[in-house]
Amino acid sequence: MNQTGQSTAMAREADAKKAKPWQRLLPLLITLACFAYLYNRLNHAAAAEGIGLLTYLAKSFENVNWLYWLALMIPYCCLYVIFDSLGVWCVINWFNAKIRYADILPIRASAYILSLVNEQVSKGAIAVYLNRRDGVPGWEVGSSMLLITLCEIYSLILWATVGVLLRWNSFQPAFHIIPWIALGATIFFTFVHLFFTGRIAPGIALRDRPIFRTLRLAKLWHYGVLIALRAPLVLVGVVVYTLALRLFGGSVGFGEMLGILPVIFFGAAAPGPMHSVAILFWVLLFPDRPGQMTAFGFVMHNFFIFFNAAVGLLFLRRATRELFG
Repeated sequence: MNQTGQSTAMAREADAKKAKPWQRLLPLLITLACFAYLYNRLNHAAAAEGIGLLTYLAKSFENVNWLYWLALMIPYCCLYVIFDSLGVWCVINWFNAKIRYADILPIRASAYILSLVNEQVSKGAIAVYLNRRDGVPGWEVGSSMLLITLCEIYSLILWATVGVLLRWNSFQPAFHIIPWIALGATIFFTFVHLFFTGRIAPGIALRDRPIFRTLRLAKLWHYGVLIALRAPLVLVGVVVYTLALRLFGGSVGFGEMLGILPVIFFGAAAPGPMHSVAILFWVLLFPDRPGQMTAFGFVMHNFFIFFNAAVGLLFLRRATRELFG
């Protein structure tokens, strides 16, 4: 059986293994827990002002300059699509197949539609695309997506650490653990890189599994380039979120937002619809303004995912033609 046939068989075997009930329920339970807390917090705040809950929430939107807000969000979302696709394009060309950026952009953008359900499913669509288009085994592309996810996580850790260290006294004590998390993550990465490049623990079969192919091939400079490609998105995001927060009654400096935003993005990556964990984090970070922060988090994060999905619709016809034509 050739390599493509092996990949197809492995993919079918993986599909046959259904997710356990707790794995299907976990995102829903996380979302319910977040919204239960938010409901309780908002209900108390509304009662303290002597008004109904819906009226209390509506007050959070009434003074927002929506044209200014859209002028911030639309370019930011477009920039994200461009740089996110660039990172995927680099990794695919390094480890899987030579492909033009103009060819990877449509499938990456279209995959944002699937991100409404699950981010990992959207990356799986890229694996299917390259398997059909260039015969690249699905597990090899999955390995590259694993590298991208790893770099996304370490980018957030890096910027969160920089932000907290620059504005140490401006953060709540709970944030002071972030540099220690970064230290632990650095030790973990060192072990992982040495292990998968064969410098420690030789002879262990785990290293040779197809899903870890890219980790075996990746050099330190590959990680550095991918993390650097995320930097413009983080820095622009800091500016956009700082200015947008002021429209909802919040007021933080750019340096403080540099530490806050990567932590919020961690919450946005948690399983569950509507980015409920990210919305919860905003309320926890600004407990004196629960209504404004709930409105802000809900609008910001959900506009982001739905706008990117709308961009994906523009490329869906071409992506579908190349996948199934």
